[in-house]
Amino acid sequence: MTVQDIRAFNRFYTNVIGALDYSRHLYAPYTLTESRVLYELAHSPRTDAADLRGELALDAGYLSRILNKFEQDGLIERVPSKEDTRRRHITLTAHGRETAALLAERANESVGTLLSSVPAADRPRLSEAMRTVREILSEGRPPRREDVLLREPGPGDLGWIVQRNAALYAAEYGFNADYEGLVARIVADFAEDHDPHLERVWVAELDGRPVGSVMCVRDDAPGTARLRLLLVEPDARGLGIGDRLVGAVVDFARGVGYRDLVLWTNDVLTAARHVYQRRGFVLVAEKPHRSFGKDLVGQDWRLDLHGTGE
Repeated sequence: MTVQDIRAFNRFYTNVIGALDYSRHLYAPYTLTESRVLYELAHSPRTDAADLRGELALDAGYLSRILNKFEQDGLIERVPSKEDTRRRHITLTAHGRETAALLAERANESVGTLLSSVPAADRPRLSEAMRTVREILSEGRPPRREDVLLREPGPGDLGWIVQRNAALYAAEYGFNADYEGLVARIVADFAEDHDPHLERVWVAELDGRPVGSVMCVRDDAPGTARLRLLLVEPDARGLGIGDRLVGAVVDFARGVGYRDLVLWTNDVLTAARHVYQRRGFVLVAEKPHRSFGKDLVGQDWRLDLHGTGE
């Protein structure tokens, strides 16, 4: 392989994805770089300009102009950080979240159209080739937080959630098949009947494979959402994935108008409990019970979405 081989591939691929005319490609007034910055603001735990510069390797002046444009368009708000007043904390407005979601939807449709032209028999080969490129070009570099993508579930992902919950909880906590049955019912109920405007699933992806997931569904109590089935693969822990998944649920629930966000867990899940506490959840009740072949202490946690949130 030569330098010219890689440059030729780059020219081919940027043309395929419409990178040179991205705003027309997605029918939106934002370039590829601007759309990427908006994506990071919607999905990354890093929310100040310094972190965005480092994460995206952008020139400080260029990023400043992008953020100024976003502020003028009503997409973001900037306030001094509570931890360091020299830094500006950047958050998406409701309009910003809607715009980011619209761009993501159009990007998904664009890629879906591209993928539809690939014969089904060739798709595994294409996926493996893309995974090979990523692995070779990142060889020797440990995974970074910014390498993790939060996305909607694709075909097979809901089944993966059931399988990995069952396997991990059996390996780490000794849960029996009753737990797998519970997870399967939760996932089946979502798959068969959910409101996409009020209920969502997020899958965390690293190097082309799922490494985490979480669900947000309506609770029986009016105005209340429930966080369910938070999971992070053992080899992907330490990258802040659990916090990002919970943060995605909190932001979504608050954005669509829920008043409260609740969850049920067990006291043995200490790592998850620390994430909930950092996000502002408060323990409201706990009760011993016998489930999944174990003596456990169940816990109910609640977050007031009209409060500070964190």
